[in-house]
Amino acid sequence: ETNQYWLHLEAGSPLEKYPAKQHARCVQEKLGADHGLIYLPGEPARNNEDSDMPAPFRQRRYFYYLSGCNEPNCHLTYDIENDSLALFIPRIDPARVIWNGRGSTPAEARDRYDIDHVFYIDELQDFLQYWARVYRGRLFILHPSQNPLIPGIDEPVDTESLQPAMALARVIKDDHEISLIKKANDISSQAHREVLANITRFNNEAQVEGLFLDVCVSKRAKQQAYDPIAASGPNAGTLHYDANDQDFGDRQLMCLDAGCEWQLYASDITRTFPLSGHWPSDEARNIYQLVQRMQETCIQALKPGVRYLDLHIKAHQIAIDGLLALGILHNGTREEIYKAGTSKAFFPHGLGHHVGLEVHDVGQGSLMSVTKGNPKYEMAPSVFPKDFHLSVFDPELCRSPVDVLSGHLEPGMVVTVEPGIYFSTYALNMFYLPSPIHSKFINTKVVARYLPVGGVRIEDDILITSKGYKNLSTAPKGEAMLEIIRSQNAQWPLISDLADLGPIMRETDVEKEEEPLLRAPGFPKHTQEPIIQIKPIVRSATAPVKRVHGRKSADSGDLEKLEGPALITDIKRSRTTDENVQQWRVNRKRTELAAISSPRTTICGENSPSFIHTYMGLPVEHGEVHSISLQPAKDQKPRCRNCAILVEAVDRLRDSLNKSEKVSP
Repeated sequence: ETNQYWLHLEAGSPLEKYPAKQHARCVQEKLGADHGLIYLPGEPARNNEDSDMPAPFRQRRYFYYLSGCNEPNCHLTYDIENDSLALFIPRIDPARVIWNGRGSTPAEARDRYDIDHVFYIDELQDFLQYWARVYRGRLFILHPSQNPLIPGIDEPVDTESLQPAMALARVIKDDHEISLIKKANDISSQAHREVLANITRFNNEAQVEGLFLDVCVSKRAKQQAYDPIAASGPNAGTLHYDANDQDFGDRQLMCLDAGCEWQLYASDITRTFPLSGHWPSDEARNIYQLVQRMQETCIQALKPGVRYLDLHIKAHQIAIDGLLALGILHNGTREEIYKAGTSKAFFPHGLGHHVGLEVHDVGQGSLMSVTKGNPKYEMAPSVFPKDFHLSVFDPELCRSPVDVLSGHLEPGMVVTVEPGIYFSTYALNMFYLPSPIHSKFINTKVVARYLPVGGVRIEDDILITSKGYKNLSTAPKGEAMLEIIRSQNAQWPLISDLADLGPIMRETDVEKEEEPLLRAPGFPKHTQEPIIQIKPIVRSATAPVKRVHGRKSADSGDLEKLEGPALITDIKRSRTTDENVQQWRVNRKRTELAAISSPRTTICGENSPSFIHTYMGLPVEHGEVHSISLQPAKDQKPRCRNCAILVEAVDRLRDSLNKSEKVSP
C-alpha cells in the first residue's frame, strides 16, 4: 500500500522581498573593497515651505537600492567585511499616529525587508562609534553633505568611490527589478490604450492627461515616473512640454509621453497618434512612418555587445535619408548633411537612456553622453566619430550629445529606443537657418508645410537579453493603434458630451489671432527677420463666445453686478474688485491733494539761503510740470548749481524716453 505524505510549510516572511542584500554584495564587488562601512541616509519627511502640509515624499533611490525600504527618516549601513546590512528606523510617536499613521516596528521591518539588523535612529551614533573603534575601516558615503561626523573618530571618509560603484550595479537589473519594470509598463500600456479608445471624445490635452492618470491610479500605480507630456499639434515640438492645458482646435496629432512607477521602478512610453481615426495630412503620415522606420530598425539591432552610440548614428542616417526623400533636406548628400550635424535640427535628442529606479536611470554617462558623463565643454559633441573625415569639435556647430567612448549593451540592461522628428520654429529660426553651414541644406518652403505636424516620437522600454532583446512596452502603435481609434465609430466631439465639457470653441467663433511668436521673448524687433515666414496655425480659441448651443458662455462680461443687500443681513458682504479699485483711487486722490499743501522740497535736497533753489513739483495731470524753477529777480542771490545740474539731467532723460519706441521692463 502506497503511503502519501503532505508537507505543510508556512513562510515567516514575504517570499518576494526586494533583494537588498544581493544588491549590497553587488555594490561591494563593483567597489572592490574587502572591508569598510557603507552609510546611506534615506529621504526625510518634510513640509512644503511656509506650510503645514507635507511635501510629496520621494525616497532616495540609492538608499532604496540597498534597503527596499520606502519609509521616511530611515538610515542604512552595510558592513562589507561582515556582510551585514542594518536598517535604522524612527521610533513611533504616539502623538502623531492618529494624524499620519505609523512606520514599521523593528520586528515588522525584519520581516518586510531583506536586512540583517534593525535599530532605532537614536542608536545610530553609538553604532557608528562602536564600528569605528572596533573595525577602524573606511567609511563610504555618496556626498560630503551626507557625512555622519562620528564624534571622537578620525577615520578616512571616501566620498568619491561609492556612487560610481552603485551606478555600475544599478545598470544591470536582476529578475526582481525586471518584473517591477514590466509591471509598470503593463499599467502604462493599458493607460495608453484607454486614451486611444477615447481620444475622439476629447477636446483638449487636459482630458488626455486626466484619463491616463485615472487608469494608473485605479491600478494602484499612483506615482508617475515623470510629469506626463500630452502635447497636441505644435506643442509636440517642445520636447518636455507639460502644460497639457490647450484645446485641440484643428490640430493634427497628439504626442503622449507618459509612464507610471510600480514600487519605485519607472516606465517610459511615448505614442503619437492622429486625433481622429485617420491621418489628417500626408505630411503627418510621412513623418510618422519615418520615425516608425527609425525605431523598428534600431530595436531589431539590439543585442549584447552592440554599441548604443552606433544605433544613435544609424537613426540619424535613416532620418537624413527620409528627410531628403520628402524634400525637407536638399542640396547635399547624406554624408555632407551628417557631417554638418544639420539632422539635429529635426532629431535634437539622443536615441534613448537607461530605465530603472529613475526614468533617466544611472549609467547614462556610459550609454550616451560626452566623455562618459564628464563633459569637456571646450569641445562640441558630434553625431559621428572623431575620425569621420573632418574635425567635429567646432563650438559653432549644433551637434548631438554622443561620444565614441560610450559603452556597449549587456544582458539585464533596460533601455529606451525613442527616435523623433520635430519641427521647432524657434530652433530653426534662432540657430539653424541663420547659420550658412545648416541653412543651405534646409528647404524652408517644404518645412513650412510640415510645421503643423509639430513632432512625432515613438518610445518603448527594451530589455537586453542574452540572445537579443524583449520589448516590455505593449501599448499599440502603427496600424493597431489606428484600429483602436477607428473602432469607436464616434463623431468628434460627441454631442452628448458637450454639456459636461462646458463651452466648446468652434472654428466660426475663433477670433483672428496674432502672428505666431517667431523669436524668443525679449529679442528686439530690429533683429533679422526669420527666414521661414509661417502662416498662423489655427489653435484652440480662448476668446469668449456669445452663445454655445443656446446658452451664454462664461464670459466675465455676462456676470451680473453684485448689488443690493447681502444674503445674510447681519453680515456685511465683501467689496467687489471694482469697488476696491474705486476705493484705491479715492485714497490716492487724498494723498496727492495732501502733497499739494505740503512744503516744497528742493531738487538738491539743500535749503541754503545763499542760493536760489529749484523745487520739486507735482505730476502733469495736476497742471504742473515735474520741476518748477522760481525765477530770480535782478541783482538777487545766485542760483544753486546742484539744482541746475539735476534739472538738466532729468530733462535729458525725459526727452530720451519720449523719443524711444520701447520702455525698459
